[in-house]
Amino acid sequence: MPPGPLQSSRVAIVGAASLRGKELKLVLEERNLAAAEIILLDESEMAGTLTEAAGEPTFIRVLEADSFEGARFAFFAGSPADAERNWETAHRGGATVIDLTGAIAASGRAGTWIPSLSSVLLPVGPTKPSGSARVAAYYSPPSPVVIACTLAAGLGKLSPQRMMILFFPPVSERDQAGVVELESQTTNLLSFREISKNVFDEQVAFNLLAGYGDASKPRLQDVRNAVAREVAQFLAGRAPVPAIQLVQAPVFYGYAFAAYAEFASPAPNEKLQAAFAGLGVKFIGAGEPAPTNISVAGESEIQLARIEPDPNIAAGVWLWGVADNLRLAATNAVRIAEELLAESRVQ
Repeated sequence: MPPGPLQSSRVAIVGAASLRGKELKLVLEERNLAAAEIILLDESEMAGTLTEAAGEPTFIRVLEADSFEGARFAFFAGSPADAERNWETAHRGGATVIDLTGAIAASGRAGTWIPSLSSVLLPVGPTKPSGSARVAAYYSPPSPVVIACTLAAGLGKLSPQRMMILFFPPVSERDQAGVVELESQTTNLLSFREISKNVFDEQVAFNLLAGYGDASKPRLQDVRNAVAREVAQFLAGRAPVPAIQLVQAPVFYGYAFAAYAEFASPAPNEKLQAAFAGLGVKFIGAGEPAPTNISVAGESEIQLARIEPDPNIAAGVWLWGVADNLRLAATNAVRIAEELLAESRVQ
């Protein structure tokens, strides 16, 4: 069970109008944190947008110097540029900074934390970031990093000889602009009209992409490299590092993946499934439909189908899984806050 509600505390969400920010607000409210005053912040053009928090109507406020006054936590869920410009202000104001953009971690001032793995991975380095002077914030990584590290932590208990993960990212990883572009492309293609390519510089609708167009920033290769780098850094010395590939899928939400692991000798399914106990993974039972982008909507766990042996490699197995990309990332960020609150109550 998550810790009890925050008392006499404020929580600020920077980038509240983004898809990540909206999902983060929902998770904060659902996980017993709704007693806190949730301050919704965003860039000036989004200020004044009517929304609700904890069941009450409220407005998204413009991000200003005093926006973090009295805040216990400051979540950065919008653009990396917003995080870079404002996280130190939040930190100096006494707020614990939890970053979902990756901007602070790139500067070396934030430590990556996946709470569900804290008691599992080998303690060769801090699974929870240390409180050193260099670590001034916590980084809650994106869904593919959480998924890859979770698979490595589970399968790593059985010492795989090799492991790979093929991810199928949804367009919502590019926020609302990606969702709008796929919707527009789909509609226009069905109507035999010209399609827009402002985000991906390629046709995403009814298509699979191994790369984006030249004008797209970031490139799919850049996204893959960033995911692989973060996974390797987090797992270093703790678990085997998987090979990683990304193929852009024409789906709005849900991060699907196919994973392969090969062992020195065949491992029973029961033993493989047991290795994921306590890691935030839900196995779909035999005879039930495999998880899909639709079936995982609103779920906080990584969902896996029954593990299947490879038809050619006796000790090789395949795993199919899907996670709600927005919900998984937001839940990890809120769990960081919950862990910190639990620690403060003990001290």
